[in-house]
Amino acid sequence: MKMKFQFHILLGLAAAGLFTGCSKNPVTGKKEIIFMSKEKEIALGAESHPSIVATMGIYDDKNLQSFINEKGKAMANISHRPDLPYQFFIVDSPVVNAFAVPGGYVYFTRGIMAHFNNEAEFAGVLGHEIGHITARHSARQQTSQIFGQVGLLAGMVLSETVRGLAEQTQQALGLLLLSYSREHETESDKIGVEYSSKIGYDAKEMADFFGTLKKISEKAGQTIPTFQSTHPDPGDRRNKVDKLAKQYQAEHPGKYNVNRDAYLRKIEGIIYGTDPKQGFVENNQFYHPELKFQFPVPSGWQYENSPAQFQMAAKDGKSMMLFAMAEGKSLEEAAQNVVKNYSLQVSENSKTTINGNPAIVMISQQVAQSQTGQAQAAANAIQVASWLIQYGGNIYVIHGVAAPANFSGSINTFKNVAQGFKSVTDQNILNRQPERIRIKTVQRDGSLKDALKDNNQPDNKMDELAIINGMGLSDKVTKGMLIKTLGR
Repeated sequence: MKMKFQFHILLGLAAAGLFTGCSKNPVTGKKEIIFMSKEKEIALGAESHPSIVATMGIYDDKNLQSFINEKGKAMANISHRPDLPYQFFIVDSPVVNAFAVPGGYVYFTRGIMAHFNNEAEFAGVLGHEIGHITARHSARQQTSQIFGQVGLLAGMVLSETVRGLAEQTQQALGLLLLSYSREHETESDKIGVEYSSKIGYDAKEMADFFGTLKKISEKAGQTIPTFQSTHPDPGDRRNKVDKLAKQYQAEHPGKYNVNRDAYLRKIEGIIYGTDPKQGFVENNQFYHPELKFQFPVPSGWQYENSPAQFQMAAKDGKSMMLFAMAEGKSLEEAAQNVVKNYSLQVSENSKTTINGNPAIVMISQQVAQSQTGQAQAAANAIQVASWLIQYGGNIYVIHGVAAPANFSGSINTFKNVAQGFKSVTDQNILNRQPERIRIKTVQRDGSLKDALKDNNQPDNKMDELAIINGMGLSDKVTKGMLIKTLGR
């Protein structure tokens, strides 16, 4: 059976044009079996890109975009695969992360851009990401999965935020969510040192940025993805990268740039943390100033906001809720689309009003499909309560989801959230501005803490500001030096 299973996968891959046979890896020079052609890699990047944009959004900063394009293209030209159609993007997420998709798509969050303290740190991470592409890590990862007799793209956990998108796009995005192996990470670190050095940057700064990432992780205990979640840190990478950088510079003597002040001036005004206009949670309420609505967030629930949707869940994982825009010109059409898109079997359907807004309420179940495509027993069906609400020229949907055993205990919580949907009129909410990185000049010799206090930074932000600056609060600063502060 195992041989037969593998044979059918290989046959399907050959038919799909994925089976490219034995080829030489452009980075290692070793021959290896790869099941993804260059054309397929490029197509995969193009398929993934709309999902990433829908999930995270693009950050609009023309000067910063021009900078990453310039450095990205310079690095692509000296890479092992200069023929790929590389594209570079800053995504509108506060999370500190960078990632790459096969075919030449490279993404930096505004969160990671705000945490770099010089051009050399950025260049090191850029080289690391391009390294994943040039060394064909996704293709190699996929090949090892097939030989492990796991179906193509099977078993990957997709983000909830893209679950409603087309299946093909989901699968493409799934590739970038794979954690790379220890071997691949080490290889990309080495490539990052080489590439950033070749375009004139001091790769020792890349090592220092791993120290910043470690501090972020230790301080936050974040539940949302960070650089480490897609880039596992199995050893002391800071020391390893520092050693690789020193070795490279010893073998290739020359001038290696850091460009601290030039970079800091480039990120003046970049949004830091949550952008209120995209929605924010305060005092157990989710507010959306641009769309002018609010609804409650149950106490103790975890939540995640994205341009595509807002999702939240009880800590025990037994119930969750999803808020998104619904497709349709009328409530009835939107309800039909929801039923169709989520394969719901509706048991209750009624019209109502919620705080003066026309609405439809549905109770449904979503029956899981077996591997043979047959609907499984209703006892295994996920229970869904849905509220479609017409407000401000849009139609929104709020879903409450739970397993049958937990649904009756969760329905009141779901109702309280949906019935709490209403307009926002508070000007303090509607006019809320994001925090931004503000670059200041140190006025006197002293410690970083002294300089931050001189710029009226609050005590409760001191530890965070030290991390943002890539320093310790007691580290010495000198008059005329540039530092990061936070302001509106």
